[in-house]
Amino acid sequence: MTPARASAYRVRPCRLAGVAMSVHLPRLLAAALLLVAGTTAAAPLAWVPNQKSGSISVIDTATDTVVRTLTAGGALGDRVQALDVDARGRTLYVVDAGHDQLVVLDPATDQVRGKVAIGADAEGVRLSPDDRTIAICAEGQHQVLLVDAATLAISARIKVRGRNPEHCEFSPDGKYLVTSNEGSNDLDVIDLATRASVGSIATAGHPRGAAFLPRSSMLYVAQESANGVDLVDFDARRKIATIATADRAAGVTVAPDGKRVYVANGSGSVTVIDVASSAVIREIAVGKRPWNMAITPDGRKLYVANGRSNSVSVIDTRSFKVMKEIAVGELPWGVVIAP
Repeated sequence: MTPARASAYRVRPCRLAGVAMSVHLPRLLAAALLLVAGTTAAAPLAWVPNQKSGSISVIDTATDTVVRTLTAGGALGDRVQALDVDARGRTLYVVDAGHDQLVVLDPATDQVRGKVAIGADAEGVRLSPDDRTIAICAEGQHQVLLVDAATLAISARIKVRGRNPEHCEFSPDGKYLVTSNEGSNDLDVIDLATRASVGSIATAGHPRGAAFLPRSSMLYVAQESANGVDLVDFDARRKIATIATADRAAGVTVAPDGKRVYVANGSGSVTVIDVASSAVIREIAVGKRPWNMAITPDGRKLYVANGRSNSVSVIDTRSFKVMKEIAVGELPWGVVIAP
């Protein structure tokens, strides 16, 4: 029952053992509202694609335990790469590179809703801010595929100017798509209105994960061979600076309030950067070869996929301490958090 609907229900007197009991309407409504608040405040889930296990670990962020393991009924191959999830947490989009396909999965039933043939060597996937378009970075094909989320038809195949696009990120306004091109040390800028690459931005070296600051044109891109993260002014289409991190920077995520940036380093740590000063304020040791990460909507917990430890580290972002290490499948690729 939602608060808006609560007033539509008539409360009648009830009887217990033949004795009339008057029910106090305000108290009943207050109890109902508390029940609704408790229901809607449920902690989000963290979805972890396990590359070699052909599975997806589902973590309850309230208890930091694996509550389910999805396999699409055993149909996922042994090269599960990136995944994304819709805003309501009802549909997963999974890159099954072992079978050269995108799998559309119902997480409630572990049943496959659809499949899209995407060709060889695809890796990154992102759902647009309006949940209507799926972008797939087909790394080995040097192109981006755009898929209609409603029909699962491929609506465009866009060649990038660079080589080996691994990660795809939509701009906050949904008008552009950015790809991190591992093979050419640059980013492609794709105009989604014209369905074409309209430019490129040079980076420091071997770009990997990327993330925009909330409601901003500032983009942070991990640079694996440069051991740092580039700060890119997307509106100006240029790199402003490279901030040094630990070795082999690979994954990036930003705090919901836009005050901190977190960079996962393949050498086994997470670098914490203060956005206002661009200064490194913490280095947090995690598992082996941490890669892609996600942060809870309240910004209090950071979840880090440790590829070679087969685990996810949970970091308290206030104390900068690892709260727990959660065992997952083999070679976790990253983490996505959604309802």
